[in-house]
Amino acid sequence: MSKKIRIALIGCGGMGNHHLIGYTGENAGKFEIAALCDIEKNKAETAKSHYGLDCDIYEDYNDVLKQADIDAVDIATPNYLHSVIAIAALNAGKHVFCEKPDCITVEQAMAMKEASEKAGKVLMVMRNNRYYEGSKFLKGYINDGGMGEIYAGRCGWQRRRGIPGKGGWFTTKAQSGGGPLIDLGVHMIDLSIWLMGNPTPVAVSGCTYMKFANDKSQSDSINSTFGVAKEDGTFDVEDLAMGFIKFDNGACLQIEFSWASNIDEEKRYVELRGTKAGCSWVNGNDVTIYGESGGRLFDTAPKIHDADGHARNIAHFADVVNGEAKPDFVPQQGVNMIKILNAIYESAQTGREVRL
Repeated sequence: MSKKIRIALIGCGGMGNHHLIGYTGENAGKFEIAALCDIEKNKAETAKSHYGLDCDIYEDYNDVLKQADIDAVDIATPNYLHSVIAIAALNAGKHVFCEKPDCITVEQAMAMKEASEKAGKVLMVMRNNRYYEGSKFLKGYINDGGMGEIYAGRCGWQRRRGIPGKGGWFTTKAQSGGGPLIDLGVHMIDLSIWLMGNPTPVAVSGCTYMKFANDKSQSDSINSTFGVAKEDGTFDVEDLAMGFIKFDNGACLQIEFSWASNIDEEKRYVELRGTKAGCSWVNGNDVTIYGESGGRLFDTAPKIHDADGHARNIAHFADVVNGEAKPDFVPQQGVNMIKILNAIYESAQTGREVRL
């Protein structure tokens, strides 16, 4: 029987709660929550009470890392702290699971990778969209050769109105690293590249726009309630990003991400085009294959059951830590992701394509 992993959650607000659902639900047999940590102690205490946990409470993550009986930490803090805490935890001999994005800069991503390798500990960053049933179906179909050579695609996550924590850390570049590109883009870019077989990005170009910073209207999206808004806070990130990624195998990917944009409705999607067939993935489990057989076009939309991508990603982390599975995600993929995001911001600023 696998060993239960004693894990500490650092950051008990927004996404921390999503992670706790994964630890206390179907994965309860894989983990023991040993500690909760938040600089706002009441958040940790509220989480402890809500989930009926028997664990220690901390306000300083450094105190968590001193506990020898803690095997791993889960980081669900604002983005700018991801690399700081991850590297400290790896140096303290802990396995690390981290909410996306991996970090803010390429240098931080490389330092996280190096710390993981030096410590010999698992470093995994949330890539929950890989674990939906629809994603797994498409991965299997592609691996079986059903789509042939995948040479082009497009992906996005568009919100009509859904700026999170306006004026707070989400919209403060020094703390978030950017707007919807780094917040939402990680999800769909990662899913696309994973389905494409993880080609290496070699060049990007992009544009970013900030058009809703001074919009005082109320949002129609629940996403606008995420995070803590500040009336007179900072808004120095984009609310729309569009771009283009080229890969070493000749394939390309168009991207579009918005927190606020005058469109019909919120949508997250991946569309890929192959020599034998194409596919679309919409909002999790709405999957369609587009192909041709016997001289006739066909569309196939398999029935896909819902799945908790966060919980399944967390379960995979446990299996990797216990040596029962090879990691689906490796730190170099995180380095490549941050390279893409940073280069798109650079391209938007300079007006030029950026080689990676």
